[in-house]
Amino acid sequence: MSLRPLHDRLIVKRVDQETRTSSGIVIPESAAEKPDQGEVIAIGPGKRDSDGKRIEPDLKVGERVLFGKYAGQSVKVDGTELLVLREEDVVAVVTQ
Repeated sequence: MSLRPLHDRLIVKRVDQETRTSSGIVIPESAAEKPDQGEVIAIGPGKRDSDGKRIEPDLKVGERVLFGKYAGQSVKVDGTELLVLREEDVVAVVTQ
């Protein structure tokens, strides 16, 4: 099964965060928070303005993004947990 986002939605795969603190303590998965970073897997074509013209999304596939902890809809596809977000739910693009 595959997903194709519509309008201004995008599909993000959460990026696993470090399970060990800087002092070496291992954090069990049950105590760890869900990561608020992810990699963009797919992007919709963009939403339309009041004149019917399409507004192109600012994001690109492969970019790493920050989003709110409770943003989006979580779905499972082929055993992988993905997140469907609106473009406006993305807070920032992570650059290195």
